Amino acid sequence: MTEREVRVRFAPSPTGPLHIGGVRTALYNYLLARKLGGKMLLRIEDTDQNRFVPGAEEYILEALAWCGIVIDEGQGVGGPHGPYKQSERKPMYKQYADQLIADGHAYYAFDTAEELDAMRARLQAAKVPNPQYNSITRAQMRNSLTLPEDEVKALLDGGAQYVIRLKVPRKEEVRFQDLIRGWVVVHSSAIDDKVLMKSDGMPTYHLANIVDDHLMEISHVIRGEEWLPSAPLHVLLYRYLGWEKTMPQFAHLPLLLKPDGTGKLSKRDGDRLGFPVFPLEWHGTDADTGEATISRGYREDGYLPEALVNFLAFLGWNPGTQQEIFSMDELIQAFSIERVSKSPAKFDQNKVKWFNEHYLRAKSNAELAPYLLDALHEHAIVGSQEKAEQIVGVMKERVSFPKDFWQEAKYFFQAPTEYDEAVVSKKWNAPVATALTAYAEALPGAPEVSAEGLKTLFNDTMAAQGLKPGQVLQALRVAVTGAAAGPDLFETLVILGVSEVAERLRGAVATLHTA
Repeated sequence: MTEREVRVRFAPSPTGPLHIGGVRTALYNYLLARKLGGKMLLRIEDTDQNRFVPGAEEYILEALAWCGIVIDEGQGVGGPHGPYKQSERKPMYKQYADQLIADGHAYYAFDTAEELDAMRARLQAAKVPNPQYNSITRAQMRNSLTLPEDEVKALLDGGAQYVIRLKVPRKEEVRFQDLIRGWVVVHSSAIDDKVLMKSDGMPTYHLANIVDDHLMEISHVIRGEEWLPSAPLHVLLYRYLGWEKTMPQFAHLPLLLKPDGTGKLSKRDGDRLGFPVFPLEWHGTDADTGEATISRGYREDGYLPEALVNFLAFLGWNPGTQQEIFSMDELIQAFSIERVSKSPAKFDQNKVKWFNEHYLRAKSNAELAPYLLDALHEHAIVGSQEKAEQIVGVMKERVSFPKDFWQEAKYFFQAPTEYDEAVVSKKWNAPVATALTAYAEALPGAPEVSAEGLKTLFNDTMAAQGLKPGQVLQALRVAVTGAAAGPDLFETLVILGVSEVAERLRGAVATLHTA
């Protein structure tokens, strides 16, 4: 028997923007597939048409592409097991529901909403903690297990509304091995008779995902912990459909917690604490007010995709070494599902910022220059590639995001109109102003326009003025940039050019003397 090909799938629902936890799920699937030489599939699970949100599917595809998660087969790519959107697969599910009924593993249920409400009310009145439609309560309900066969046929022939429910055994242990959690054992009395086919003819998630995973030959199902309670039900479905031997291996990922570890990370937490929980910005509508809303995205906030991916990989997994910085290729080589923890992972926004700073600084000046040039274009400022490279070269150790280059370096293109008051009040006086004027006059004749050359000229000029360099350095920076701090001062002067520096010094002396 040939070894089974590794085939994993990411199967989101198009009900809104892709949460960062979903991105992690997709990433772990991708890493495992690439590590084991398998394929990554994308399936859109849109069986719940009431929750469908326009634009969500396109958002999912764009988000995965931005993160570098390459889809081998599925929605947006195609392949031999299509269609890859469940709403387009609707006709194929009914035959499997019918097979389950024929084999005695499912049944028709004709209960109305009012009858279901009455059943729950009875159970609540009897102090039943978790009212369910199950192996006990189904005996009192209107279904093909309790109604005479001729009545069931008449109801079906007459077009009566019905759902199809799984017939869960009353006393049986359901067990399966989870790749992260080990053996999971659940008694069937804890499983209710889930609806498999809804009254509108659409399958529920439970039936559709089992049928699709089987037909698409999925070998591993890696998904969030929230699906763990459904796994025993899915094991029963594989068994009842005769697919137990090809059932995929399950791995349920740990939860992503709020930064304080008190509960599951949500959009509300991101809004409250000031960070995005979506990979890309999302333009949506408030469910209560109907007003347009914008949710922040990591891409638009200035995070690099490789930084976000590196950060997400460590939310539940570790390589067993001290190494923290991993390219996608290195993650693929190092990843193993056995090193994924079952313990929840706290979301640390400071850590993702740290990753971003690392990846930003690792880029060449030529790679970073376009970020600054784009900002210059937005402000109608002409800048050269050469100058942009010089500026990002001195600035990249001081920034966290590409957008910071403009905020931190605008003084390279705009002479200051305001000067740091704290420095001016402490360091600015008549002798300093005279010394800076002398430096301005000496600059055009500088023998060497380099950081070292301009520093030597400055020291010599200060000595001639009877001042120590330390008495004037901060005043020089403020006069040229307006700010009290920044990158190496004399590197800054070189980039600005001696003529521009001299002009700014004369302007500062005139402005601050007048003030």
